[in-house]
Amino acid sequence: MARRIAEVAARSGVSEATVSRVLNGKPGVSEATRSTVLTALDVLGYERPSKLRGERARLVGLVLPELQNPIFPALAEVVGAHLAQHGLTPVLCTRTAGGVGESEYVDLLLEQQVAGVVFAGGDYSQADADHAHYERLVNRKLPAVLINAAIDELPFPRVVCDDAIAAEQAVGHLLSLGHTRIGFVLGPSDHLPSERKLAAAAQVLERAGTPLDPSLVERSLYSLQSGQAAATRLLKRDVTGIVCASDPLALGAIRAVRRLRLAVPEDVSVVGYDDSAFMSSTDPPLTTVRQPIEAMGRAAITLLLRQISGAPTPADDIYFEPELVVRRSTGAAKLRN
Repeated sequence: MARRIAEVAARSGVSEATVSRVLNGKPGVSEATRSTVLTALDVLGYERPSKLRGERARLVGLVLPELQNPIFPALAEVVGAHLAQHGLTPVLCTRTAGGVGESEYVDLLLEQQVAGVVFAGGDYSQADADHAHYERLVNRKLPAVLINAAIDELPFPRVVCDDAIAAEQAVGHLLSLGHTRIGFVLGPSDHLPSERKLAAAAQVLERAGTPLDPSLVERSLYSLQSGQAAATRLLKRDVTGIVCASDPLALGAIRAVRRLRLAVPEDVSVVGYDDSAFMSSTDPPLTTVRQPIEAMGRAAITLLLRQISGAPTPADDIYFEPELVVRRSTGAAKLRN
């Protein structure tokens, strides 16, 4: 018991005497301090005293697909900061290939009696994925928010960056530079954000008189290596511009261009998506479509807090408009003989 009290005191930044008063239900402790001590107890994995178990933990699950893409650590930082302002602590759950998946994390979070869950880039965005674990959240009436596009069947509120506008901005930019052979590196065919981008891109190209060529659409996992492989295939089909569904995919495309002894943007222009950290410092600096992560994260937490308090939430998705950031990875199309 003494060791547990010492660890909780160190974690919460209060005295051991204060921790003891909280655990024994004694007066003389502010509500904010009491919440901090109980959160520390939950984070350290200690079981609450029986008289405190009926209270839901001040923890919120944050489920992310990965941390290699800089956009997800950035999102975690935003969400964590806004949760802290309301006395809540994020529990970061990152899926790993062949390891713990989203379903297992949901079970873990339910065991911890979290106050809610925020998902970003999860199975909800893939039509063919298993969605049974979301039903467990619905059955438990646990507050949850999804960031970015999801299948229609899920009843959770969503905060969405408009994929159609993102595609219109990227494709329109390349068309304005004279590109007509534009390739696409997107996620899997059941990935809703990718499908929305592709549908919008097809409309832009149709209006420009250069209908979408299906052979110029490559599907990929969201990694630099996958982006390089997909872009290599596109370059063999004589594309002069490549639109990618993430910044790491775009960096992979730039690597593919250079491996073929071509140059960006002199021979091939590349556009990314997210405007994640350091994209202004790459060689060349990456033209990309910026997601408003700060505003989206803040909106997601507002929706979560409304659910926790029992207030109504919007029935429709909350959309945010992206912004094209033009840098040196795009340029005028090279004239071909």
